[in-house]
Amino acid sequence: MYFQYDQEVIDALSAKDPILGAAIAKIGPVKRKVTPDLFESLIKSIVGQQISTKAQETIWARMLDTLGTIAPEKLLSLKDDEIQSFGLSYRKVTYIKGAAEAIVTGKLNLSELDHLPDEAVIQKLSELKGIGKWTAEMLLTFSMQRPDILSWDDLAIHRGLRMLYHHRRVTKKLFNKYKRRYSPYASVASLYLWAIAGGAIPEMKDYAPLTEAEKARRKKTRRAAQKQNKSRDKL
Repeated sequence: MYFQYDQEVIDALSAKDPILGAAIAKIGPVKRKVTPDLFESLIKSIVGQQISTKAQETIWARMLDTLGTIAPEKLLSLKDDEIQSFGLSYRKVTYIKGAAEAIVTGKLNLSELDHLPDEAVIQKLSELKGIGKWTAEMLLTFSMQRPDILSWDDLAIHRGLRMLYHHRRVTKKLFNKYKRRYSPYASVASLYLWAIAGGAIPEMKDYAPLTEAEKARRKKTRRAAQKQNKSRDKL
């Protein structure tokens, strides 16, 4: 299943922001997978913290092969070392069991979240250990399919905004301007900003100031090229 949006949303975003509209036309439809089961998505997000996507998928596949379904009662029935054996740290085991316990005890009712506004959902989910605002926003987007999420804490969103609008830096004020412009379809705008940040339009570049390491690397490359040119001149 993919994040659902239609031509009406594309038309609305393109009318509000012709620059984004031109990028959307170049890229075409963006398909991003969603996981409708919010608990499963929550646990997968914990599994994926601070590891590569490939490592996350490997661990997740092991969990599914062994458990069949990811349910709070099933996770609580396992010993800590059994969950660790999937390839998880003790810290992540604590987060996973904490989330499962919150569901079983009724401290967190996931079905009630469907009826709450975005900020209230973020607040509720962030009460769980291991779940911060960014993770909650990703759950809102890729599990609950909320239509108006643009994450300030997402580095790729910042990169996409810099590339699309030629900004060297995206301030909070600038970010909020775009969020208001994209509303109420900021989630779809996010899909395209992520695509842009990932190189969907090859001619676009990141206008962020170079880091000191990048400056040093470019300087070294220029010196090597100059040295090579001097050697050719002598020939």
